[in-house]
Amino acid sequence: MTKDQVFDPKGLIREAFAIEGISEGEARSIFLDWALGVPADRDTQAEVQRLLQHYTTSSAEDHPMLKVLRAALADKPAPRRRGGRAGRLA
Repeated sequence: MTKDQVFDPKGLIREAFAIEGISEGEARSIFLDWALGVPADRDTQAEVQRLLQHYTTSSAEDHPMLKVLRAALADKPAPRRRGGRAGRLA
C-alpha cells in the first residue's frame, strides 16, 4: 500500500488532481464522496490535513481541489438558533 492509499484508499483525491479543467463544484462532490468513506474512528480533520500536505505543490497551488480541502479545514461559524417556540417568545 502506497503512502497516499492510507488516507485516500479509493484514490478519489488523486484522481481529482488528474482531471483537467475540474470545477470547484466537481471537486466538492469528489471530496464529499471521499469524506463519506472515512472510517468513523478516524479524525477527518487530520485526514484532510494529511491530504493537503501530500498534494500541495507549487504547480497545483490554484487547483480547485486544494481550495476545497482548505475550506474543509476552515473554522465553521457557530450554529445559530433557527426558530422554535423559544425564538418566537423572546
